[in-house]
Amino acid sequence: MKIGILQTGHFPEVLQGDHGDYEDMFARLLDGHGFTFQTWNVVDMEFPDSPQDADGWLITGSRHGAYEDLPFIPPLEDLIRAAYAVGTPMVGVCFGHQIIAQALGGKVIKVPEGWEVGRKEYDWGGETIALNAWHQDQVVETPADATVIASHPACANAALVYGNKAWSVQPHPEFVDSIVVGLSQTRGRGVVPEPILENARAQTGQLLHQSKVAHDMAAFLKGEYAA
Repeated sequence: MKIGILQTGHFPEVLQGDHGDYEDMFARLLDGHGFTFQTWNVVDMEFPDSPQDADGWLITGSRHGAYEDLPFIPPLEDLIRAAYAVGTPMVGVCFGHQIIAQALGGKVIKVPEGWEVGRKEYDWGGETIALNAWHQDQVVETPADATVIASHPACANAALVYGNKAWSVQPHPEFVDSIVVGLSQTRGRGVVPEPILENARAQTGQLLHQSKVAHDMAAFLKGEYAA
């Protein structure tokens, strides 16, 4: 099954030697699920010709905001709506979570409460699931077709499912602890308050449920997901 990765940003170059770009992180996360991957760097205005150029789509995170006036955002929203209309399954993470919601009628803002960084525990259908987060934007109004499947006291709409058409999550199942540490020492400096970064670094080494969430992502893309 061919998954089209829609890359909406690039990981800091100084960290790519250790971790690769977002496309590499997702290939590692979903390894063993029988997928092949092709990447379109939509942030650089590289788009597929059709919403059916892949069997499923995965929209990555980004340093950009879904609400920003950037050239790649309107055509990406058009692609999301086209894929939704023809039923090509989509998965979105962080920015991907937000842009799917925005494209389908939801609302994304930079929340006044500020940054959520590092290990967070989410109520996932009554189960506690821990993942690394890195965001200050959130979906604050969900589209009519969306169902909330995970939440956190500081992030009510932490994961959404749209029938069998789209599935999205606000935190980063592809972020291992070393990625959070690396970001805290590079992109986070001077942007995220230092106490938040210190707290995130202090929480590394604890259990994360990346494989469980990866399994859900893969199952959704294959049409085997059960909420």
